[in-house]
Amino acid sequence: LLLTMNMAATLFGLTVDECLAGVTREAARALGLLGQTGTLEAGKSADLAIWDIDRPAELVYRMGFNPLHARIWRGR
Repeated sequence: LLLTMNMAATLFGLTVDECLAGVTREAARALGLLGQTGTLEAGKSADLAIWDIDRPAELVYRMGFNPLHARIWRGR
């Protein structure tokens, strides 16, 4: 996902916010799953990643490292 976001920003001019939306909310919408996942809301599946970064832009523009601190899948 990090490479995909980098390519979306550098090749197609997407903003950091657009890149993050593209791999979360908009991906869920495209798969017809927005009612179940894709955003953090009560009643939705709590699938998320906790990143060890200072700014969201690091996920898009900083290559060659794995900033994943922890992940939560199905609420665990």
